[in-house]
Amino acid sequence: MIDLWRDNNDVKLLINGEEFFPRMCECIAEAKTEILIETFILAEDKVGYQVRDALVAAAKRGVRVDITVDDYGTFDLSKEFVDKLINAGVKLHIFDPQPNFRGIRFNFFRRLHRKLVVIDNNVAFIGGINLSADHLSDFGPKAKQDYTVELHGPIVADIHKTCIDLLLRASTKEDALIYRNYPKQPAPQSSGKVQTLLSIRDNQKHKNDIQRQYLLAIRLAKHRIVIANAYFFPSYRILRELRRAARRGVEVTLILQGQPDMPWVSMLSGLLYSYLMRAGVKIHEYCKRPLHGKVALMDEEWATVGSSNLDPLSLSLNLEANVIIHDTSFNQQLYDHFQELTQSSCKPVNIKVATKGYWWRTPLIFLSFHFLRGFPGMLGWLPAHSPELKLVSSKKRSFNEHSFNVKNAHINEEHGDNIKVLRDRENRV
Repeated sequence: MIDLWRDNNDVKLLINGEEFFPRMCECIAEAKTEILIETFILAEDKVGYQVRDALVAAAKRGVRVDITVDDYGTFDLSKEFVDKLINAGVKLHIFDPQPNFRGIRFNFFRRLHRKLVVIDNNVAFIGGINLSADHLSDFGPKAKQDYTVELHGPIVADIHKTCIDLLLRASTKEDALIYRNYPKQPAPQSSGKVQTLLSIRDNQKHKNDIQRQYLLAIRLAKHRIVIANAYFFPSYRILRELRRAARRGVEVTLILQGQPDMPWVSMLSGLLYSYLMRAGVKIHEYCKRPLHGKVALMDEEWATVGSSNLDPLSLSLNLEANVIIHDTSFNQQLYDHFQELTQSSCKPVNIKVATKGYWWRTPLIFLSFHFLRGFPGMLGWLPAHSPELKLVSSKKRSFNEHSFNVKNAHINEEHGDNIKVLRDRENRV
């Protein structure tokens, strides 16, 4: 059952792709029975090739491999790349595949934004790092700063169940039957002393779970709050609780984007600066590279790492997953990292600059905030559909040539699968 605290886990922080990718591939190489992966982006670059080859090798030695990617996030895979996966026996699922019109994709919302890996129900990874080379420092100035945690212990079973639940809920009846008949994996063994909780967000039973965990932790905070978040435009309740915490003497620090991958997102966050700083909240902008992390800590024990931004998409529409961690050692490690980050690579926001012209910006702040916070609800007025998973098949497949320049588009005639090929990853959240 999700949303329960699990004792006796082991947690390890992995910073950026340099630490995450080698460790994940090492665990894939040791897999014996099952690999489950969910990711927003699987890129056809050196990281994507490395992961693909590791999964192909696992599948060829008899490991069951299921990888689920988001249709909006992963659209540019070539025929050769996909064929190598599915011909080896890897099951590649596309979340919510939708047709495009003249190269324009309209499935902007309700994305599979989770980044989950579960291997043999024994080790799991959860965080914000996509399977793409832009999470490596050698990618260049636009390389992302991000975080993942490696987990061992009873919490792994909750992450495993979350992945299986999506396969059961969104697959066809025939495919879902296959997953119901899979042999059950052995229960994870106790591995450490850390207490953890898996908090997910979906559009059914867990619409507000992640936000609820943030609100509870902020309300209970007594000494310090540090939030490092890529796309910061949270609900009014979170903003109000941050102001209240600062006013009761809690040291509240936000680390936000100073080198944004999407400038308009940073501009929206900037509209909130004066509102927060006038209550005593400290804001630092990380300027070394684009910040992509979704990490926070409260006081000396509570911390969270995951895929959920504090913005309308993550809090109201996307499928997200965060792990909540109660552990003084992990909390301190994260705090020390943030301290080093703010001292070496951040610039503090000046309150005089943040409040300059506040009188004329107030109406803009009010209108933009309430429009964007209410936007997900407005989408509810539109005809809804249940997102599905489409299984890419090596059999019945035709090729769709568009009038615009594409590499290849795979279409499964039986299920209508569609992996669009465009080259505009710069526009993704």
